[in-house]
Amino acid sequence: MFNRVLDRLEEWLILTFMATATLVTFVSVAMRYMFGTGFTWSTELTIYLFIWMAKFGAAYGVRTGIHVGVDYVVNQVEGGAKKFLVISGLVLGVVFTGVIAFFGARWVIFMYGTGQIAPDLEWPMWIIYLAIPFGSGLMCYRFVQSLLRFLRTGQTVSAGPAADLREEIKP
Repeated sequence: MFNRVLDRLEEWLILTFMATATLVTFVSVAMRYMFGTGFTWSTELTIYLFIWMAKFGAAYGVRTGIHVGVDYVVNQVEGGAKKFLVISGLVLGVVFTGVIAFFGARWVIFMYGTGQIAPDLEWPMWIIYLAIPFGSGLMCYRFVQSLLRFLRTGQTVSAGPAADLREEIKP
């Protein structure tokens, strides 16, 4: 149940960030074209929305198997070596995204203490930087899910013709 709600929330956030960025950009450009003026803050907001979208989109990519991966070497080996490489890759993904989430949270706390605000939007920068620990934390969770699925079933989520890791790996 939790994972289903998290999946929908993740998809809803990505869609909302993308739609809002598109709408803000369209309206600002239309106003600039028709009236000679636009929103001074639209570019900054669009950049922040795309950053948030990318962080949550990366987690979505891990969950659905469409995240960028280099599997050429993994597909060239069989049995125990293949299993070792898959587990190693997933563990490294957990560690890397966990470290980024941890230090991202420390950065947010630091930014909160400085009181910095965004130049055009005048929003606290710590709120904008929350994308780092939230997005990386969610991505870490998705790597843990993938690792547990692989350890339980011998399968990973994969997308694309080159991703043949769906096959059960035999030792």
